[in-house]
Amino acid sequence: MSRARRPVLAAVAAVVLLGLGAGVSVVLTDALGIRTESSDIPVESPGVASERATVIAPTFTAIDAPAGDRMDLAVAELRDAAAGPTTATLAVTAGDGDPSVETYTLSGTPTALSITAESLTGAVRGVYDLASAARDGREFEFGTVESALPFRMVDLGAVGVEADPTQWLDGTDYSHNSKAFESVILADAPFIDQDALATATTSFEQFVQHALAEGYTAIAVPGLIEYLEFTDLGVYDDGDDHVARAQAMQAAFGPLWQYAHDLGMRVYFRTDMLTLTTPLEQYFDDRFGGLDTENPDFWSVYASGLDELYAAMPYMDGVLIRIGEAGRVYDLPGWDYYSELGVTTTPAVRAMLTALTDQAESAGREVIFRSWTVGVGDVGDLHTSPESYAAVLDGIDSPALIVSTKYTLGDFYSHLPLNVTLESGDQRRIIEFQSRREFEGFGAFPNDLGPLYQQAIQRFIAANPNVEGIWTWTQDGGPWRAGPMTLELTAGFWQLYELNTELAVRLARDPSADPADITADWARRWFSDDPATVLAIGEAMAQSRAAITDGLYIGPYADRRVFAIGLEPPPMMWIFEWDILTGDSAVLDVIYAVSRDELDEAIAGGQRALDAVESMQSTLEATDAASWKDPALRDAFLGTLEYQRSTFEVLADYRTMVLRQAQWHDTGSAEAYTQWAAAREAFRASADAHLAEYTGSVDYPPLNLEAADLGIARADRDLAMAWAARVGLALVALWLVLGMLGSRFSRVPGAAVARALWVAATRPWRAAEVVAPLTRAQRLALVAVPAVALVGSRGILTWFEAPAHLLVSLASWLVFAVVLAIAARRAVWPMVAVVGGAAMLRVALLLAVLTPTGPGGYWFGFWTDPVARSLYITVAFALFAWVIVAAAWALSTQIGARRAIGAVLLAVGAVLAVMGAFVGLVGAEQALTVWNDQLGLLPWGLSRILGITVYLEIPADTPWFAAAFGAVLLAAGALLALVRRRA
Repeated sequence: MSRARRPVLAAVAAVVLLGLGAGVSVVLTDALGIRTESSDIPVESPGVASERATVIAPTFTAIDAPAGDRMDLAVAELRDAAAGPTTATLAVTAGDGDPSVETYTLSGTPTALSITAESLTGAVRGVYDLASAARDGREFEFGTVESALPFRMVDLGAVGVEADPTQWLDGTDYSHNSKAFESVILADAPFIDQDALATATTSFEQFVQHALAEGYTAIAVPGLIEYLEFTDLGVYDDGDDHVARAQAMQAAFGPLWQYAHDLGMRVYFRTDMLTLTTPLEQYFDDRFGGLDTENPDFWSVYASGLDELYAAMPYMDGVLIRIGEAGRVYDLPGWDYYSELGVTTTPAVRAMLTALTDQAESAGREVIFRSWTVGVGDVGDLHTSPESYAAVLDGIDSPALIVSTKYTLGDFYSHLPLNVTLESGDQRRIIEFQSRREFEGFGAFPNDLGPLYQQAIQRFIAANPNVEGIWTWTQDGGPWRAGPMTLELTAGFWQLYELNTELAVRLARDPSADPADITADWARRWFSDDPATVLAIGEAMAQSRAAITDGLYIGPYADRRVFAIGLEPPPMMWIFEWDILTGDSAVLDVIYAVSRDELDEAIAGGQRALDAVESMQSTLEATDAASWKDPALRDAFLGTLEYQRSTFEVLADYRTMVLRQAQWHDTGSAEAYTQWAAAREAFRASADAHLAEYTGSVDYPPLNLEAADLGIARADRDLAMAWAARVGLALVALWLVLGMLGSRFSRVPGAAVARALWVAATRPWRAAEVVAPLTRAQRLALVAVPAVALVGSRGILTWFEAPAHLLVSLASWLVFAVVLAIAARRAVWPMVAVVGGAAMLRVALLLAVLTPTGPGGYWFGFWTDPVARSLYITVAFALFAWVIVAAAWALSTQIGARRAIGAVLLAVGAVLAVMGAFVGLVGAEQALTVWNDQLGLLPWGLSRILGITVYLEIPADTPWFAAAFGAVLLAAGALLALVRRRA
């Protein structure tokens, strides 16, 4: 190649590399997919019921009703609830009509009542309704009563969950497994602890009676795979403990499930799919070559197991299936029963539902399929997209199929639209509600959801005639032991979130009922018969939603739908996702960017929430303590409000701090920096007070501030890092200028080295020429100067707080340089000059983007400024690729083009092989967790709760794929660089 053509070729190479960099930036921007759109948020209009006297129900001296366990239990409930000074009689008549119809008529007089129903179900419901009215202190309503939605299901509550404070004390157990019946089920034969089972049986019977009295008609109980024997298929070998345990489980828990069934409740096993054991997974491997979920025959295995199960447990009514979440976080440690997120494609879901509904129809059972998904796979938006819903479920019209869907267009958050997917589809539908809101304090804060529930039920009934019921999570959802130790009917101030359980069932039966009246009934049932106290509680609860929606959410952000990385992050991302104040740049910077035009409003929400809580406090403190049924409940109510005030004060200070910090990165304003510093001190004071008051409490656990503290530690260093970058950039710029003009300043110390690095980096074909006259010391400087610049710039980028990032990045440079040096042999010093010089160009670029406001500003631009991000990535990638191209070019002048390319392939392959194997040995999830913890880019809680690799759909074997590709490059490089051609 002629000397004249080399600069032209270099210019062409630069253009090509910049083009490649631009392509990478486009791909990355598309992958990030950060965008927002408007959202149709329901408007909540809470009311307060008028003050009225409590109605005292009469004592029933005579109740003439059909005999039987169902009626006897309802009559016992009525007698316990109605014990006033006056007396009355009750006659109950039940026909032989459809047992699924619960319509009844209440007639007669207040002292001689009569219930007439066409079926026993209706008659029993009428008696329960009288008991409910008596407990609520309201008048009996004469006339015909019908229920709008006949299917009303609950979870298992807190049955079988041990109220052991030591399990809640640490507050960092983010497992979603309730550990129900943990003390009942033994690891080895006889597999069941009979004493613990007796205790759990009593608890279960109490919960069933409680749910029936409230108006529920079905229950979902955990488990499935533990009960399956697969005898017909021979999944388990003879003598396998899985079979013996399944038989023990059927014998132990069958009577519990039958008890609920015999009392008129439909009972469903609740499981994730895939649900597996080690032998079952091996069976799938042997028969199908793995978990081939798109194969209809694959699902015949589960169908066979269900056939056997229903024969052994004929009182079970079906199975409830979730495909959207699975994995070890949901499993019980130490058990060979686990779940996998393996049903992620449309063909897989359709194959599953077709097989299992066919089985259910033949067995006279039902399949409840949850549409819940969290963005994984091509059915990841099934829960929120009518198009995806149609693609998955159109044509699957089995009468045995019920589709269960959360009422919100997302998870159980506020600031979300109602779920439009509930308005479409030909399948039977039920609506999911959550009483103990996991994302809103786990039920520790007053949270009256009545108006919201009413809007949802009324809208979906009007829009879709296939809606036939609800499913209320009375207790379940989220990591049980990362919140307060409140357990339905068992421990803590569970009466607070019991309100939402009552609201859901009464509104499902009568969507036109006034939610404020139901709240007042709840207040009379649990707290006070005094009209003034009931009114005060109603007034406080009417403010509860304003406190929640302002205090836990940053309004301007939460009121928009946000999309990122192919997912739809929830509206409360700054709290991940229940008690962890996130300190990561991705979430906080995007929240600021969305809220930027309404920043004052975003900050003001924190104070409004505090004002609402303090108003609630003063309202309840003014009530007469003697008017409360139980002084302990008054103390609990006031205690939870004080806890909410402390929590919301911390949140108000934190939101101000992180938004002002982002404003400084955005504008560089000194005023914003001052406001951030003031808010930081306020946050530290309120956080210290909060931790001092609540650390060690299982009733009121403190916020988890670990991620927030990590973010603050880095923010504190931003300005210092910005100055370090400015100084570093000045030094690197002087060095580069010295290199460009080195021939004019030959007497300046280091000029020859600077000149060699500059020429080698920009004209690699001259690398040998400029290195040749250098002394030994000057050649060592060729290594030292770029190395110091690399270490320093990467240290500044990471606030000198991320050794994992430094280890991987610097080790990669070292491996690349060493392998290249070995492959270059006698041409090592020209190669060193090229790599070192090109590295200095990359250092200069990095330091330049760090100078405005430090690493925090660097990441702020990355997440929020597509233009700046694209420009930076384009140039950064081009400079990165130039290191490789220039090294090969320089070596080609010394050892030939073929061997030079081979040497570079060896170096690149070595980096991929070594670093890929290292990360693979550590584990992709663990490595990403450590890296992310130190840099604070993605939510700290992501790995603790969902898993970074699972949530972002990163295959666990990705590092090994990289290592394998590196090995291929090593082999190719060796062939090119080391094998000599024959003469």
